[in-house]
Amino acid sequence: MAQEPNQNFTMEIFKRRLLFLSIALSIPLLILATKSPYVQELLRTVLMQIEDLGVWGPVAFIVTYNLATILFIPGSVLTLGGGVLFGWWWGSIYVFVAATLGATFAFLIGRYLSRDRVIKYMEAHPKFKALDSAVSKEGLKIVFLTRLCPLLPFNLLNYALGITQVSLKDYVLGSFGMIPGTLMYVYSGSLVGDIATIGSATSSTNPQAEAIKWLINIISFAAAVAVTVYITRIARKALDETV
Repeated sequence: MAQEPNQNFTMEIFKRRLLFLSIALSIPLLILATKSPYVQELLRTVLMQIEDLGVWGPVAFIVTYNLATILFIPGSVLTLGGGVLFGWWWGSIYVFVAATLGATFAFLIGRYLSRDRVIKYMEAHPKFKALDSAVSKEGLKIVFLTRLCPLLPFNLLNYALGITQVSLKDYVLGSFGMIPGTLMYVYSGSLVGDIATIGSATSSTNPQAEAIKWLINIISFAAAVAVTVYITRIARKALDETV
């Protein structure tokens, strides 16, 4: 009888490891699947259906965006679609709210699903623990800088930041870094004016849209350099303190 608790504990560990392994294996497959043109076409179809919902359209849009974020589906089509459906002002608000909520859900999933394994790893690797602690102290700045860069893998970062010690408060506040990119993407979508052409070659013929795309790329590159330099400096300082 004394062995029964140990057996239950072992079975629980096995189940958690099996779940973690299943998710780890499914993520790359899911990311590849979302690159399919069929997925992008499905998103355009969903946007067309949302367009017919009237006052319930914003609610359906936010829910759809949340699901897409959690499932690693790139949000570019939905973001542009927000501009087409709701215009620049309201589209920007709905996209920002939806992206922030979806990112927060993914962050919490990453934290409560994987954090225990990270803690065990840190116990065996003091340098990694020091780095994680240093990152948590600068969490707001790091999240803000990564959000300034639309080219960084948004959906993957949500889960990755969840396994760090970055606080939920800093994570949510750092999400305000999405505002410049959101405003530009939604405005670009409002110039398209037709959901059916989102993401197609015909949607990029507008000179204003092209100019916005270049501006987004410039801001993304600058933000990527800034966050790389900043994190490198934090990492070097944290590692030096452990020597």
